[in-house]
Amino acid sequence: MSKPSPDVYEQGKGMDAHNQVMREIRSRKEASYDPHEPTRVWLDEDNTPGGVKRSLTIILNTGGCRWARAGGCTMCGYVAESVDGGSVSHEALMDQIDVCLEHEDENADEPAELIKIYTSGSFLDEREVGAETRRAIAETFADRDRIVLESLPDFVDREKIGDFTGHGIDTDIAIGLETATDRVRHDCVNKYFDFADFEDACAEAATADAEADDAEAGIKAYLLMKPPFLTESEAVADMISSIERCADVEGCHTVSMNPCNVQRYTMVDELYFNDGYRPPWLWSVAHVLEETADTDAIVVSDPVGHGSDRGPHNCTECDDLVQKAIKDFDLRQDPSVFEQVSCECELTWETVMERERGFNQPLTR
Repeated sequence: MSKPSPDVYEQGKGMDAHNQVMREIRSRKEASYDPHEPTRVWLDEDNTPGGVKRSLTIILNTGGCRWARAGGCTMCGYVAESVDGGSVSHEALMDQIDVCLEHEDENADEPAELIKIYTSGSFLDEREVGAETRRAIAETFADRDRIVLESLPDFVDREKIGDFTGHGIDTDIAIGLETATDRVRHDCVNKYFDFADFEDACAEAATADAEADDAEAGIKAYLLMKPPFLTESEAVADMISSIERCADVEGCHTVSMNPCNVQRYTMVDELYFNDGYRPPWLWSVAHVLEETADTDAIVVSDPVGHGSDRGPHNCTECDDLVQKAIKDFDLRQDPSVFEQVSCECELTWETVMERERGFNQPLTR
């Protein structure tokens, strides 16, 4: 992987000491990746403001998130998969797009209506994906209905969004907000920006939406369920509050709750192996979805690694059933789906919610 190092952009964010520790953890990973191959690509279905759509998800292999290369977020290990050298050429990135289109052609009956492009960083950061590449990708997918692009709020502006809406593509910018609480975002996640910056990005998207003739633009907020250093009950309360605050921001139409999983070469990984962290209970995810079902936004969740020790889990006996209910809720937005699942371990979860404190967490593994 590219050797992480700070630069002028990252320094002075008030997190230099933490980033120094994170750089040491990340430096233990040494691997090489082909800049002509995407990190991952898959087909699925997603709930959007325009209804449920067939989706093609693309994770481009870039030079890596610039904040992660400085040290970055406590739970994110994606920079470990970035290409050596810190940058990927236009030609190589377009080769990755071609590989993804071939995958779609071989595995789908027809082109997906929704395209989701992630870089494990910021698609709109021109140090990761240059303007030439961004515009070429917009042209490539001009015949699709909707596109989701990942970015930190710093890089969101109406002109970049206009590269896509100008082709008539409904465009959503996915922002890793993690939480609406600045203290939690700064101290638990080690993410430098404030909720006000997220609101500014939403305003840019709203302006792009107003300026677009034949397309819509909006924001999809990604929130982190149970950052390190929070108890289960604190994480649940913060998530409910964060979803409600995001739903109240003009321009933000979807909130995706991402339960934390333990990725290698991260601070969460260090805590996990020293008995200092347990991924969230799936009961917590279900509870949050039930409590926020009536908010003015689409609320979804995709518990990656569910049922494993390193992913969100209950007792292993009911994990698949609860996960299935969560997936069903994502598509239908009907909280009654959770009335169909139950397990004896729900009592253990309720005890954790009641009795776990900062000095005794995790109360159970």
